[in-house]
Amino acid sequence: MSLILKNVSKQFDDASQSTLNHIDLEIRDGEFLCIVGKSGCGKSTLLNLVAGLDQPTEGEILLNGQKVTGPGADRVVMFQEHALFPWRNVIENVKFGMEIAGLPKAEQEEKAMHYLRMMQLEDYRDYPIHQLSGGMRQRVALARALTLDSQILLMDEPFSALDKQTSNRLRKELQEIWMSMKKTILFITHSVEEAVYLGDRVVVMSDVTGSIKDVVPIELERPRYVYDEKFVEYRHRILSEVQGEEEV
Repeated sequence: MSLILKNVSKQFDDASQSTLNHIDLEIRDGEFLCIVGKSGCGKSTLLNLVAGLDQPTEGEILLNGQKVTGPGADRVVMFQEHALFPWRNVIENVKFGMEIAGLPKAEQEEKAMHYLRMMQLEDYRDYPIHQLSGGMRQRVALARALTLDSQILLMDEPFSALDKQTSNRLRKELQEIWMSMKKTILFITHSVEEAVYLGDRVVVMSDVTGSIKDVVPIELERPRYVYDEKFVEYRHRILSEVQGEEEV
């Protein structure tokens, strides 16, 4: 699997300047790539372009050599809000994408339970969504996303609306899942600590130019610990890049 962005720019009709400018980026098979930057730097716009929810003004996005022109089953998006259906219980929500894809019911049940166990939610399979905490709802949404076996998982600040303790626990769980599956993940976050904790590489976006300011390989063993000296060095370095720009 290869995802390549070639000279990608995006300008919205009501904007005086481009949100994204000349983005060149390759996401490797099995890579966990994190993108950070100030609000308004184009992080979510970039993810929407990769998802096929919008089209670039210039340039192209290629997945396995094929141009991305719209949404597809090879890319699954997990947003900040869980987007679960309140009239469906936990396992029915997890099965939803598989139902749309036409998978046999026995396979739906097997895969749904596999990922609910992975999320430590098997005992909640029949619970109504409104009875779950925010963190549990995001775990249900992640289980649903994983059942679809997409080539790449696109995650747009999925833990940012949660309290610190819950988001830290979900980061740890996501790291463990990625270590076992090595799924290709493009992860948008405003948290530098989260990016260093999860990413193989961290892309720093410029909010001044709408371009890539730096790409930082994170050469830390996994699992990672936020108080390790090297971890703190990476966090400080990237945070200074994110915060260091002045308007020109």
